[in-house]
Amino acid sequence: MTGGILFDPYVPLGVLIALAVVMAVVLGVSVWRRLLGWPLRAVAAVCLLAALANPSFQREQRDGLTDIVIAVVDESSSQTLSDRAAQTDAALTRVRAEIAAMDRTELRVVRVPDGADNSGTALLAAMAEAVAQEPAARLAGAILITDGQVHDIDRAPVIDAPTHVLLTGRDTDWDRRLFIQDTPAFAILDEETTITLRVEDQGALPADLSPNARLSIAIDGAAAQTFNVPVGREIEIPLTVTHAGINVVQIAIDAQEGELTDRNNAAALRINGVRDRLRVLLVSGEPHPGERTWRNLLKSDSAVDLVHFTILRPPEKQDGVPVSELSLIAFPTRELFLEKIEEFDLIIFDRYKRRGILPSVYLDNVRQYVENGGAVLIAAGPDFASADSLFRSPLSEILPAAPTSRVIEDPYLPAITDTGARHPVTAGMQDDWLRQNGDEPWGRWVRQVELDAGAGDVVMSGHSDSPLLVLNREGEGRVALLGSDHAWLWSRGFEGGGPQLDLLRRLAHWMMKEPELEEEALTAISDGRDIEITRRTLAQGARDVTLTTPSGEVVIVPLTEEAAGRFTAQIEDAEIGLYRIRDADLETVVAVGPAAPKEFENTIASTEILEPVMAQARGGSLRLEDGMPDIRQVREGRVASGRGWIGITPRQAFVTTDVMLFPLAPAWLMLMLVAAMTLWGWLREGRR
Repeated sequence: MTGGILFDPYVPLGVLIALAVVMAVVLGVSVWRRLLGWPLRAVAAVCLLAALANPSFQREQRDGLTDIVIAVVDESSSQTLSDRAAQTDAALTRVRAEIAAMDRTELRVVRVPDGADNSGTALLAAMAEAVAQEPAARLAGAILITDGQVHDIDRAPVIDAPTHVLLTGRDTDWDRRLFIQDTPAFAILDEETTITLRVEDQGALPADLSPNARLSIAIDGAAAQTFNVPVGREIEIPLTVTHAGINVVQIAIDAQEGELTDRNNAAALRINGVRDRLRVLLVSGEPHPGERTWRNLLKSDSAVDLVHFTILRPPEKQDGVPVSELSLIAFPTRELFLEKIEEFDLIIFDRYKRRGILPSVYLDNVRQYVENGGAVLIAAGPDFASADSLFRSPLSEILPAAPTSRVIEDPYLPAITDTGARHPVTAGMQDDWLRQNGDEPWGRWVRQVELDAGAGDVVMSGHSDSPLLVLNREGEGRVALLGSDHAWLWSRGFEGGGPQLDLLRRLAHWMMKEPELEEEALTAISDGRDIEITRRTLAQGARDVTLTTPSGEVVIVPLTEEAAGRFTAQIEDAEIGLYRIRDADLETVVAVGPAAPKEFENTIASTEILEPVMAQARGGSLRLEDGMPDIRQVREGRVASGRGWIGITPRQAFVTTDVMLFPLAPAWLMLMLVAAMTLWGWLREGRR
């Protein structure tokens, strides 16, 4: 309950002042003339002015408001290191207890997780939002429980209350981290590129810590290369990608005993492998309608360098015309099949038969080329079933099927086998065709070389379900055998045509080891905090994979068959870091979040970043490892922190619930006093 005197004049203030001046002049004249009634006239003037000023006594009913203290709790990833989480919980419990023990004081707690999109710890933005929601007159102080590694210092609010930092961590903490400075987004296959990185040490380093670090680098989970690199210096590491598409590069340094964390010792990078040029050698045994089909397919891709030779005149034809007059360019068989064969990514024999042009030693060299990682595709014509067949050459050791010497000249509908429905070369091809062509089947072929399949995968069948397209891996390379030379009928629209271009393109890309067409593959893609795992296989039955999380936990993840030969699984809201996924002999890695999470760039607890905030708000900082400080109430403007204590400023805010006014000079009473004083003065002066 408080009170005070208020004035609410009946006339404007200027009029009241003018009237007071006039009265003062009149009283001055009365005094100068020594009139006996001037004191009474003075009393009357004062009463008149008081009546016009309308004084009142105001009495207020007030209810006191509590002071507010804001506690901002850092719960970002860096706060999970060492025993910082336990320190934070203990400090918050103590703050709650001390604030609860204070009279008319309450606590607001704001918890701050990791920022979105690797933005780090937005501690001060959260504090600014909390401050904006509270009346400034009630804000007694703010307490930040953090390791000091914040990333939004520009968002610090300006408040008229002490702001303190309770620092987690230990004074003896130290850490070694891997920092990726520059990495290429693309790399040309089989050409060396470089990754620029640096290994850094932070904190209270042990005296016996080695100045070098052992660094390992692996691509797609393969065997790792190791390097011994100096700490604190920028270095370039050579890297060569060997397959097209996304290459997941895992880089790691060995963890050191006693370091704060190994979460920043590894990084996973995604480098897209691109081919500089694809070199294809196409050898046509004779001119035929399907020859142009192969040529058009290969020439349609600007990244393909095509070398194409067609045998126009067989050697057995003797007409007396010199060989030098029969060709514009000599067929450089020795150069192509002995000296430069390794430069080709794919060799295609299109209706080729043995005619003495390519000796057995050359064909044996082709066999070795495949076993060393090359690719050979044979589009078989009727000659493949004859005595001059390529199967009667050293190539027979790598071919996935043998001819039975029977050539079927009867229309048939090429079909996808059960294995083909699971193989990426032919999977979904028939469904796509039916969807695009209103459920109309593709056209028939009219010739097929009967094959006896061996160890390969039969992905397409022809007449009487006999093998039509057989694929196989041989050594490090790949072989495909198409038992017909009538694929060109699809491109000519025979009986509605068919997906000839799609089939031949997939086939060529599978042979050149495009990752998207691997029949046995394990891939993982991260999208934000979600992971999609895909397993492609020709095997049937339920599948699962073994997943190792960034924290070392091993989890068995069951897969769901989404389509024939394609199994998938989704992991939502995954922990940031590097995941390793394994299924039998296949292994891949995937990184959730950035290559170097911002939360682990600087892991040593420090108040350096927050010093300007504390200085502006008269705050202080104390390490929690030294003990939890006391919380005291200090008057505004006084020192708000000291050894073992921090202070908050009581605001004594209130809200007015009721106001009562009591007039001090009723108008009627004041007018009576004015009249009485005036009359008395007149009578006294009249008796003189």
